[in-house]
Amino acid sequence: MNRRTPASTAGKAIGVVVLISLSLFPFYWMVSTAVDTSPLSRGASLLPSGFTLDHFRYVLVDAGFLRYVRVSVIVALGTVLLSAIVALLAAVAVARFRFRLRTQVLIMVLMVQMVPLEALVIPLFLQARTLNMLNSLLGLVIVYLGFSLAFAIWNLRGFVAAVPRELEEAAYMDGASWFRMFRSILLPLVAPGLVATSVFSFITAWNEFIFALTFMQDSSKYTVGVGLRTFFTQNTADWGSVMAASTIITLPVVIFFVLVQRNLAQGMTAGAVKG
Repeated sequence: MNRRTPASTAGKAIGVVVLISLSLFPFYWMVSTAVDTSPLSRGASLLPSGFTLDHFRYVLVDAGFLRYVRVSVIVALGTVLLSAIVALLAAVAVARFRFRLRTQVLIMVLMVQMVPLEALVIPLFLQARTLNMLNSLLGLVIVYLGFSLAFAIWNLRGFVAAVPRELEEAAYMDGASWFRMFRSILLPLVAPGLVATSVFSFITAWNEFIFALTFMQDSSKYTVGVGLRTFFTQNTADWGSVMAASTIITLPVVIFFVLVQRNLAQGMTAGAVKG
C-alpha cells in the first residue's frame, strides 16, 4: 500500500489551491472592478482603489438592465422546459422502440452538433422572416431549442436505455397504463439526466449573443448579452458598468446551479452506464 508523504500531500494541496485560484480569479476581477471607484485607472492592481455601488445603481436604475434580465429568464426557462419535454420523448422513442432508419436518426442528431452556429444565422433569419417570427421571443426560444435538442436527445437516450425493461414490464402486468408507467417509473429514474440537459439548455439560451442580436429588433426584447453591448461605445467602454452588469448576469446562473447541483453530479455519470 502506497503511503502519502508530507511532500506529496503538500504538493497536491498547492496544486488544488492554484487551480481554484485560477478558476475564481476572473470572477473576483469582475466583482472587484464593478465596485471600484476608478475602474478605468485601475491598471494591474489586484485591489480596487475604493468601494462604491454606483455602478450597480446606474445599471439597475438608470440603464434599466433588469428588463434584459427578465427577457433572458423568460427565454432561458422556455428553452429548458420545451427542450426537456421534446428531448425526453425523443429519447424514449430511439431507446425503447425499433423503427426504420433508427440508426440514421441517431447519426443525424450527432451531425447537427458539428454544424457551426454562425453558418446558420442567415438561413434561420430568412426562415424566421418568412414565418413572421422576427422580434419574437417565441421565435428565439424555438431557435435555441433546435441548438440544445441534439445534445439533450443523445444524453437522455443513455439514461432511458439504462432503465431496466423489467420495471416497465412489471408495471404493465400490474395494470398500469403507458402514461402511468412513464410518470411513476421512467420519469423519476431519468430525472438526473433531465437536470444535466437542462443545465446545458439554460446556459445555451442564457449566453447566446449572435441570434439574439440578429432576431431581436426591439430594444425592449434584448437579452442580457445584447443588453451588455449598450455599455460599449465606438471608442471606449464604461468598464464599471460592464462589470456590474456582468455580475448581475452571473447571479441567475449561479442560483440555477445551486438549485440543481445535487442532481447534476449524479446526472453527469448515471447515463453512461448503458448505451
